[in-house]
Amino acid sequence: MSEIIKLKYFCNGQFVESKTEHYDKIYDPSTGAVIAHSPRCTKAEVLAAIEAAKTAYPAWSNTPPMKRAQILYRIRELIMQNLDELTLSVATENGKAWLEAQGDVLKAKEGTELACGIPSLLMGESLMDTANGVDTTLYRESVGVFAGLVPFNFPAMIPFGWMAPLCIAAGNTIVLKASSMTPMTAYKMAQIYKEAGVPDGVVNVVTCSRVEAELFLTHEDVRGITFVGSTSVGKHIYSVAAAHGKRVQALCEAKNHALVLEDAPLERTAAGIINAAFGCAGERCMALPVVVVQESIADKLVELLVQFCKEAKVGPAYDKATNLGPVVTEDHKKSIVNWIETGIKEGAKLVLDGRDIKVSGYEKGAYIGHTIFDHVTSEMTVGQKEIFGPVLCIKRVKNFEEGITAMNANPYANGSVIFTQNGYYAREFTKRTHGGMVGVNVGIPVPVGVFPFSGHKNSFFGDLHCLGKDGVRFYTQTKNVTTKWFNEEERKQKTVSTWDGTI
Repeated sequence: MSEIIKLKYFCNGQFVESKTEHYDKIYDPSTGAVIAHSPRCTKAEVLAAIEAAKTAYPAWSNTPPMKRAQILYRIRELIMQNLDELTLSVATENGKAWLEAQGDVLKAKEGTELACGIPSLLMGESLMDTANGVDTTLYRESVGVFAGLVPFNFPAMIPFGWMAPLCIAAGNTIVLKASSMTPMTAYKMAQIYKEAGVPDGVVNVVTCSRVEAELFLTHEDVRGITFVGSTSVGKHIYSVAAAHGKRVQALCEAKNHALVLEDAPLERTAAGIINAAFGCAGERCMALPVVVVQESIADKLVELLVQFCKEAKVGPAYDKATNLGPVVTEDHKKSIVNWIETGIKEGAKLVLDGRDIKVSGYEKGAYIGHTIFDHVTSEMTVGQKEIFGPVLCIKRVKNFEEGITAMNANPYANGSVIFTQNGYYAREFTKRTHGGMVGVNVGIPVPVGVFPFSGHKNSFFGDLHCLGKDGVRFYTQTKNVTTKWFNEEERKQKTVSTWDGTI
C-alpha cells in the first residue's frame, strides 16, 4: 500500500470526513510504513454519532426479530465473501500472521452466527394460573443506545463479533469507538453492515481521543458500555458509567497461567504452549505468558520450548508461511523490550532472547522474536504484570498444591490451564482455579460463542459477560406482564373487596 489513506468516520450510514485538525498515524507493523491517517473525531462528531443511534433506535427496536435475523444472515454471508480482503486488512494494520488474522475475521463470523439465532434467544418465559385466572409472561426487550470501546488487538472480532451483532440483533443501536491504531477493518465491516441492509444509524463507527470517549460514559442517551482494554481504564469506565446509571461490561487485562504436571505428554504440551503463548505475538488477553511446571520435568520442557521457537518463522503478517508476525507498533515494541530488560534486572534467566530479531527486507518492521525467561519467581514483576507481547515466563514448583497456589495468587483471572493425564488433578484444578475460562490440555480455553467469555477478578468488571446467554441478558431488559380477564357475568358484578395479599 503506497498511498496514505485519509480515513473518514461512519455516522448515520455515511462515511463522513471529519472536521478535526488532529489525525493519528496508522502503521503497517510489518514494514513500519504509515498507511493511513485516522481522525480524532471532535466532540460534536461523537455527539452526532450518539444522536444518529438514538434516532435510529425506535424503528429498529420495533423491527421484528425475524427480520433483524435475516439482515444478520446477510452480514454473515458477506463476511465470508470478503474473507480474504478482511484478513489482509487485519494482517496489514495489526500484524497478525495470516491464519491468525483470518481467525480474527472468522470469530466475527461466529459472533454473527450466534446473533442470527436472536428469535430464539429473545424468547421469554410464561406461567399460566400464577393465581386464580391470572397469567404472567416475561418478555425480553431492547435497552437503547450502547457504546463499544474497542482495543487494537482484534480489529474484527471484538467490535463485530463480541459487540455489534448481539447488540443490534436484540434491537439496540450502537456507536463503536474503534482503536485509532487499527480502525481500517472496522470501517470495512461497517460497509458490509450497510450493504447487508442495516438501517442508517443503527451502527456507527468513530475514532477519537480519550477526552471525547468520556462522553459515552456520562451521556444520558447511552444506556450501556461494553469495553475491552486495560484494567486501569476498565475500572475507570466501570465506576464512572455505573455512577451514571449505565450497565457495563469491562473485559480487562490478564496474566494467564498454565500448570504442567510431570505426567503430561511433553511434546504435545510444548506445542500447545507455543501456540498459546506466542500466537498473535502475545497481543491477546487469552495469551499464555506464564507456565508453572513441576521441577522434575522443567529442564526438558524448557528445552522443547526453545527448540520449537527456533523452528518457527518470524516474518511479515501477510506472508502465509509466517508463524510469528510483528507487534502492532514500534512504540509497543519498545515497551516489550523494556519488560525484557526488567526481567533480566530482576534475575530471571533469559534462555531465548527475541530483541535482536531481523527480518530480511522488512528491517523497519516492529518485530520481536520468541522470548523465554526461566526461573521466574513470584516476586518478579515480569511474571505478574501483563506484557502483551511474545514473552513467556517459566516458574518452577514442586507439586500440584504449590503450583495452583502460585497461580491463584495472581490478581488477574481470565483463563487458566492444566496439562496432565491425571483425572483427579484435572478435576481439582477446574474446581479450585480462579480462572474464568479453564483448559484441560487446551492451551487457549476460549469457548465458542454460545458460552460467555468469562474472566474473573481484575480481568473483568460488571455482572454480565460478553457472548452466550450473558451477552443476550446484557443487551436486553426484562418486562413481566401479569394479566387477568373477566367473563361477562363477573364484569357486571359490582362488589367491594379488601385485598388480602393475593391476586
